[in-house]
Order: sequence, then C-alpha cells, then structure tokens
Amino acid sequence: MPLFEVAIIQKLTKKEAEEGTGSEKLVFGPKFCLARDGQAAAISALLNDAPKEKIDMARCEVLVRPFA
Repeated sequence: MPLFEVAIIQKLTKKEAEEGTGSEKLVFGPKFCLARDGQAAAISALLNDAPKEKIDMARCEVLVRPFA
C-alpha cells in the first residue's frame, strides 16, 4: 500500500478575511498513513488520530498527498 501524508487547515471566516484579522491555522497533522488511495488515507488518519479540539469542518480544507 502507498504512503500518504494528511493535514487539515482551518480557513478564515468571511469576517476575519474582510477585516484582515487572524490567519489560517493547522488543526491536524501532518500525519502519515498507509492506505489504498487518498480518500482512504484521510478517513484512516482522522479515525485513528482524532483531533483534540472541536473543528468546524465547513471552514476546513483536508490536504492529502502521496508520499513518494
């Protein structure tokens, strides 16, 4: 199985972006996992190493890349 790297970045709210306050935040990872494909890697990483804080997934971007 291939090796993947998974991370989650929390984006700014519309208000924060307009005001120029705050910044994007790394809320999970990077974590490495073995999986069949990128989608399975994201699910596996999140299930095995759940983030300690509550995450608003509507504001998040899940990044998955093959590690080669």
